Amino acid sequence: MKKITFVINNDPDYDQRMQRICSTLSVAGYQVTLVGRIMQEASGLTTNYKVKRMRFWFRKGPMQYVELSIRMFFRLLFAKTDVYGAVDIDTALPVYLASVIRQKPRTLDAHEYFSELKEVITRPVIHKVWKRIEAFTMPRFPVGYTVGHELARLFEEKFGVRYEVIRNLPFRSDFRLPINERKRVILYQGAINEARGLEYLIPAMKQVDAELHIYGKGNYYEQCVALTRELGLTARIRFFGMMSPDRLKEITPSCFIGINLVEAEGLNQYYSLANKFFDYIQGGIPQVTMNFPEYAAINARHPVAVLIDRPEIQSIADAINLLLKDSVLYGYLTSGCTAAAADYCWEQEREQLIQIYKKLN
Repeated sequence: MKKITFVINNDPDYDQRMQRICSTLSVAGYQVTLVGRIMQEASGLTTNYKVKRMRFWFRKGPMQYVELSIRMFFRLLFAKTDVYGAVDIDTALPVYLASVIRQKPRTLDAHEYFSELKEVITRPVIHKVWKRIEAFTMPRFPVGYTVGHELARLFEEKFGVRYEVIRNLPFRSDFRLPINERKRVILYQGAINEARGLEYLIPAMKQVDAELHIYGKGNYYEQCVALTRELGLTARIRFFGMMSPDRLKEITPSCFIGINLVEAEGLNQYYSLANKFFDYIQGGIPQVTMNFPEYAAINARHPVAVLIDRPEIQSIADAINLLLKDSVLYGYLTSGCTAAAADYCWEQEREQLIQIYKKLN
């Protein structure tokens, strides 16, 4: 039985993509270990794979990456494993070095085009460092996969690696509520970071007769809470912090509209294909999202969303109000979610993942 060790710069208890990947490979006969950080209280998640949550001294700034690289390298160097799996470029260096020394195969799961993240490209020195790390590591991971066809195309053009596409698809869910039983709640779930449009979404709620519920944490969380207070919207906008994936699956169908906003600053954002986009589809709720290539292509096949070109206060408010007031459009997009849920689910995607690891045997 092959052993696979994955490394993430995240909390394993709250990383839905890695939970699906590790569980799938475990069912397929692999012994899987997922190593990550302690960032929240343990969720009580039960898994069919091993989870190692490490407490780090540094949680912000460049030193978090230095500490992660050093500590993960020594952990991996002595790990009893047959395959090393890096998850994003911020874990690629320790995985690469350990795999070379141990002469073991390695894979890269590129969730993002890391050097094109907004929080990276807006900081010239940091951007330069990550570009160099990316240029060094990506060509040295010939086996890998990413979250969308556009990113796969870019990686092949830039780094000469032909990656498979394993999208962030949730498991199929048949639990959906009738429209008249849904709460008048706008739902945002996921990382509360820069470039997610929250600085526009929050003031847009001044024009919306509904509540906004925000689930998640991130480097922009405190600013969002402060902005809500400053605008006097604390009665209309509620922050719930981190929530387990299973609990979010229960909450989503009871809401009215999902929100998935991304700023087009950096190629990573422009070619993104977020987990929450598919989570809303499985929950059966229409959403407001971006008119970017990956989202537009899916929406053309299965209409599930109102698309906007830029995350601006007025465009967001207009899109939300359109869904709140136009019952015909809302019903049409709800039906689109039902049709799309059959196509965009993990049950359809996981066989491709298994085949990637079978080729390493």
